[in-house]
Amino acid sequence: MTVIGIVGLPGSGKSEAANVAADMGVPVVTMGDVIRQECRDRGLDPASDHGRIAQALREENGPGAIAERSLPLIEDELAESDTVLVDGIRSDVEVEAFREAFGESFLLIEVDAPFELRAERLDLRGRDDMNDESGESLTDRDERELGFGMGEAIEMADVTIENTETLAAFQRKVRTLLREGAEEIER
Repeated sequence: MTVIGIVGLPGSGKSEAANVAADMGVPVVTMGDVIRQECRDRGLDPASDHGRIAQALREENGPGAIAERSLPLIEDELAESDTVLVDGIRSDVEVEAFREAFGESFLLIEVDAPFELRAERLDLRGRDDMNDESGESLTDRDERELGFGMGEAIEMADVTIENTETLAAFQRKVRTLLREGAEEIER
């Protein structure tokens, strides 16, 4: 059993890593889905209220609230698969929740890219630095994510995948990670 957590700032490539995993048949649990469902449960629009509800869940239920709500989803996937990828880790508290639940079977991967490249990628997706669909700039989003404890979570990563080359090169690194293990992606 392996649970691979993905952490990184907006536009770094976390969702692309999750797409590669899904294409390979590896189940993906997206922590943002927990937040989107909570938005719907509260009668709110996930596109515009995602950040606010993420913060509210943590304020109402503690900093590990989203990880705790994700654990049953991960465990359900592990019943059918040896490996599960978790997309959307935002804090050291969430990392600790997963390490407590899965022990040495939990591997935290940081996806890293510089600000300018992340801004360019988001612009290509129609989510530019000045104003994404939630009305937040990339700088604001980074500050919000870092405020949740993402910087501390990033520091806890077991392995960093640099996503500064082509999309194909990044996808190869993720496939290597999933097929051969973390020690092989640096080669």
